Amino acid sequence: MFGFLKSDPKKKLQKAYEEKLAKALHAQRNGDLRTHSTLMEEAEALYREIQALEKK
Repeated sequence: MFGFLKSDPKKKLQKAYEEKLAKALHAQRNGDLRTHSTLMEEAEALYREIQALEKK
């Protein structure tokens, strides 16, 4: 009945994914490639979680 009040886990993951990508881009532009690669790995893990939710 109150399904509209439930939070959407996919939406939350999508927002976190986009934030990681933005931080990775900023790190790359500043020349911090180690941080960039770490953030990209974390973003890829979030992307895999999003893909798994979409398959359900």
